[in-house]
Amino acid sequence: MNIAINAKKTYDVDSRGFLIRPEDWDEEFAERTAPQVGITTGLTDEHWKAIRFVRLAYEKHHRVPLVYVTCVNNRLKTGDLKRLFPAGYHRGVCRLAGVSYRAPFYSFWIDSEENAAQPRPPAAEYRVDVYGFLIDHNGWDEHFAVMKAQEMKMPEGLSEEHWRIIHYLRNAFTRSGELPHVTTTCEDNGLGMRDLQRLFPDGYHRGAVKVAGLRFG
Repeated sequence: MNIAINAKKTYDVDSRGFLIRPEDWDEEFAERTAPQVGITTGLTDEHWKAIRFVRLAYEKHHRVPLVYVTCVNNRLKTGDLKRLFPAGYHRGVCRLAGVSYRAPFYSFWIDSEENAAQPRPPAAEYRVDVYGFLIDHNGWDEHFAVMKAQEMKMPEGLSEEHWRIIHYLRNAFTRSGELPHVTTTCEDNGLGMRDLQRLFPDGYHRGAVKVAGLRFG
């Protein structure tokens, strides 16, 4: 799929409007794509600070910083992120920065002996894509969540706080057929970005959403 940004240049994008080749990115792409992600009054210095942070991080490390990392380094609160990028972090900041939601993200965790000692769930087969996301969200059960948490080496397994977010995401998706933005999830559950990062070190989509048996798009 191609999009014409101006008479002289076109960009190859996927069905969601993300650049297929991140190296094709330039500032013109961000400026012309901004209205498509709900930014109708142009990109301000606040927008550019976040966009360039993600862009530079990707060019340096070939990975995308988690939403928590971007917010902390740019002194953004959840309300600021929602105000600046109505489409959210992945659909807004990352798309404008020319990087796909499928790119690797910064992640880190803490090994836990208690985690390793937890019993394995009963044998079950789950169909997942190459990124480990459940293909059919209807095939999810709590054993899948426990298994994914173990794979991610999440400290101390799944607590009551984790389950509250997991069931919130599944209930929200069941009602609307869409995933709530990370800012909405934080606001509805009384969480700050630091709280979410503490619960899901791999981030919102590759952590909370994956464990909940859902996926972006």
